[in-house]
Amino acid sequence: MSLADPTSDTTPFFSDDSEAEGSEEPGAGPSQRREEEPASGVSSLRAVFTVIVLCFINLLNYMDRFTVAGVLPDIEQYFGINDGKSGLLQTVFICSYMFLAPVFGYLGDRYNRKMIMSVGIGFWSIVTLASSYTPKEYFWLLLLTRGLVGVGEASYSTIAPTIIADLYIKERRTQMLSVFYFAIPVGSGLGYIVGSKVDDLAGDWHWALRVTPALGLVAVVLLLFVVKEPKRGAIEARPEHTLQRTSWLGDMKALCRNPSFVLSTFGFTAVAFVTGSLALWAPAFLFRAAVFTEGRPPCVKGPCDTSDSLYFGIITVVSGILGVASGAEVSRRLRLRTPRADPLVCALGLLLSAPFLYLAIVFAQASPIATYVFIFLGETFLSMNWAIVADILLYVVVPTRRSTAEAFQIVLSHLLGDAGSPYLIGVVSDSLKQTDSYLWQFRSLQLSLLTCSFVAVGGGAFFLATALFIEKDRQRATNYAPSASIQQHYSEDYTQHTLGFGLAHPPCEYVCDD
Repeated sequence: MSLADPTSDTTPFFSDDSEAEGSEEPGAGPSQRREEEPASGVSSLRAVFTVIVLCFINLLNYMDRFTVAGVLPDIEQYFGINDGKSGLLQTVFICSYMFLAPVFGYLGDRYNRKMIMSVGIGFWSIVTLASSYTPKEYFWLLLLTRGLVGVGEASYSTIAPTIIADLYIKERRTQMLSVFYFAIPVGSGLGYIVGSKVDDLAGDWHWALRVTPALGLVAVVLLLFVVKEPKRGAIEARPEHTLQRTSWLGDMKALCRNPSFVLSTFGFTAVAFVTGSLALWAPAFLFRAAVFTEGRPPCVKGPCDTSDSLYFGIITVVSGILGVASGAEVSRRLRLRTPRADPLVCALGLLLSAPFLYLAIVFAQASPIATYVFIFLGETFLSMNWAIVADILLYVVVPTRRSTAEAFQIVLSHLLGDAGSPYLIGVVSDSLKQTDSYLWQFRSLQLSLLTCSFVAVGGGAFFLATALFIEKDRQRATNYAPSASIQQHYSEDYTQHTLGFGLAHPPCEYVCDD
């Protein structure tokens, strides 16, 4: 395939455009093969296997992200660190992930997505394994390796949803995205469960970080041999015009003028703030509550009691499954009555989660059972957002800007959300701590975590605002056609390039049939 081939779905970066979906009949002509092949270039069976592989990798991503939280008391005891430094473990990872997301978003809109993900996940697996061998005198080295893990996750999270978007449309896409985003709460919960159980069995928290790297290498093999790169936007192509790839600056200007995308991103930022805070601090908070109220022995020497991480992990898995499924189903039913269903369901989820999370934090001292019940309800309503927010992005943004949009949403939501929230909660907890007694270790963290409820209410307000623009922005993306000025701009650039370099075809970065 030539670099200048305008019919390519992507410029060749280890391109797999030549992959065959199966053997072709000897007498079949080009027109007959085109009729038999789906618009995406991927058969229906292989598309299903592709989604399964992507879900498996998403599961591993979130397992790895929250394994550290599952053994946090052991890590604090091993390195002798306070709450502020503990929060840095999540913050440095999210910051790396956040700043690299635009890079991979740019690459994902222009080059072979499967190969980008394969390299990123391979790197992530190696670095995660290396982090498990950090000596206790080198906490900074653990921070560095956790930051490098963000490279792999940025290469995957910005790109994988766009592949699903190029395989399915409408209700089917929503269903597949729901399956994909099941992996977030389920993987997060498994991170706590696997981390706590491996720590118990091995008697050493380091082994908890060595489970996901092995599975990550399996994921790379599955990516290379099962997943096929679909044609960008082909499944949504309209015969009256072709999509034009614009510059990165042009993409960003268009995204910033998209109210539904911007407002839903701010709403999702609130989700990220709350989930990031709870993900790192909830098990430690529950452990401190048990030490203070139930007389459980404190963690003086490892291995620490990780039963709270186990219970919180189970709650996260179950509430996540129920939340994602119920959110998708409620949205599907409500769409029959109003096109504003998606942002309204997201707002409902956040506004309902806020009081339950508040009650969970307040009741931690009085009733552990009530605390777990309220955490379950709060996380269930919070999880209603995951698949719906992703679907909103995909149908209010044109196909050639989706990876960039995913990257922009990741940067903003993490910059203002879970990049700083774990560290912020830890710093506030340290500042409120009047003494180093078990009472104030619990009380200071309790008061700090109450912030999450108020942030959730703010996120609900952003989604309510999104509902005002969603219908107009969706229609604009569906009926998008390049303006005459853009067409003229690319025509002039194409003329200059063909005259200057003698190209037989326009390069894909200027005119690209997505």
